[in-house]
Amino acid sequence: MLEILSYKFIINALIISIFCSVSSAIIGSWIVVKRKVLISGGITHASFGGIGLAYFLGLNPVIGSAVFAIAAAVGIELSSQKKLLREDSAIGLFWSLGMALGIIFIFLTPGYAPDLNGYLFGNILTVSNFDIIISAILCVLLVLWFSLNYNKILFVSYDDEFAAARHVNVKLISMILMLFTALTIVVNIKISGIVLVISMLCVGQSAANLLTHNFKKIIIYSFIFNLFACIMGILISWWLNIPSGASIIFVLTIIALLVRLLKPKRN
Repeated sequence: MLEILSYKFIINALIISIFCSVSSAIIGSWIVVKRKVLISGGITHASFGGIGLAYFLGLNPVIGSAVFAIAAAVGIELSSQKKLLREDSAIGLFWSLGMALGIIFIFLTPGYAPDLNGYLFGNILTVSNFDIIISAILCVLLVLWFSLNYNKILFVSYDDEFAAARHVNVKLISMILMLFTALTIVVNIKISGIVLVISMLCVGQSAANLLTHNFKKIIIYSFIFNLFACIMGILISWWLNIPSGASIIFVLTIIALLVRLLKPKRN
């Protein structure tokens, strides 16, 4: 059992699991409470366009996906705030546009088509020191910003009109939360990939929301669920030689189902 800890890539995977569990727990709790799960799907798939463009230009795919994810987040939020498009229509537009551009750019890239499995399905066992540093920086920024603006975020999460009545700049807070959502998605793509990253932002948080409606407790429970799923997912993928991203999301889904089944029903 302890032999597995002698491998540096396992240690790196466990370290980034902690940081990604923190960031996804914080942002995912806002997404679930605010019922914006579809937005995370739209941003996630829009980022695929950035990966394709980065491959075409010979750049780091992380940079490309971050640019496209932020552009999609800002585009969806502005479209919704200015009532240019319905929110679900804007999500569908950026979702399909990102996927289409990603496919086009990859087909236009000279030579052999790049191996996209790491981005589509994730592989936490291949994270680098750079990935860990980026994830740690995002965690620090998120924790600091949430700590300094907790009450404003709480008001905006549950009731925009009440938040506005308390002189909270709802549009600004919502836009910053959308930007953090985009960055959290990009960082978490390394763990579970574009196809499954939405699960890191909503499955554990939904399970936590079944246990409590207290926002702080939802974040804490989500962190515990996500971290446990990452650790167990890594071990299962090691023992069975299966993709780590899929095994992590499988464990997370089992946790959510168990919470649903074991939670006492209210009369």
